[in-house]
Amino acid sequence: MPGKGGPRAIRSKQPLVHLARAVSGCGAAVAITWVSVHMPLIDATAIGMSYGVVAIFLGTDVLKKSVSGRYRFAVVVSLIGVGIIMFSKGAFQSGVSVRPALIALASAVLFALEGLLISILGRSERAFTVMIHVTFFGFCLMLFPALIEWQPVSLKTTTLCLLLGPMGVVGQYCTIRGYRSAPLSIVAPVDYSWLLFSAILGILVFNEVPDTTAWVGCFGIMLGGVLLARLGSKR
Repeated sequence: MPGKGGPRAIRSKQPLVHLARAVSGCGAAVAITWVSVHMPLIDATAIGMSYGVVAIFLGTDVLKKSVSGRYRFAVVVSLIGVGIIMFSKGAFQSGVSVRPALIALASAVLFALEGLLISILGRSERAFTVMIHVTFFGFCLMLFPALIEWQPVSLKTTTLCLLLGPMGVVGQYCTIRGYRSAPLSIVAPVDYSWLLFSAILGILVFNEVPDTTAWVGCFGIMLGGVLLARLGSKR
């Protein structure tokens, strides 16, 4: 929470970095949304998941974070798990168009850049300050496109969107704290664990039981995440 000091408590000394983070996040979201319409969703997801690799390179080159052999092994284990899940779902089996593929890759780069900027901001400013600024800049960036594309929605959809708000705030706070607490090279691959949780939710909510191959991939992601977490705690 902002605490004492009123508006001054959430004032940032680097607003341009917050703006760049908002531009990266909004650009990535728009790009992956467009791609999901113009190519198979599983292919778009598979290409988009490369953001973790890009984030690792950004973390080592820009933040000057060294990555040991054990880190590389843990990252490879996570990536293998991601690859197993993607290919088990039929990724790239129908052919890939060049333009959508390039835009999907651009979205991955933008997501990785956003992660880098979150890591930078999280180390110098409070989480609440980061959240306030990205919310403001994101609102300003997306307001005009939203008004152009606006369509009436039902009460049920509106209610679901309102329920997403608190969860999004909590998720955003945890993301900022995570990028602040650990190197980018650790947090980015661990972020792949959402595939595991989506599989669990698919079983509980939609009665979608993953096949054996998908479970093997989930195990690889989980194993890589555990290895990265243990290496981070030892540091």
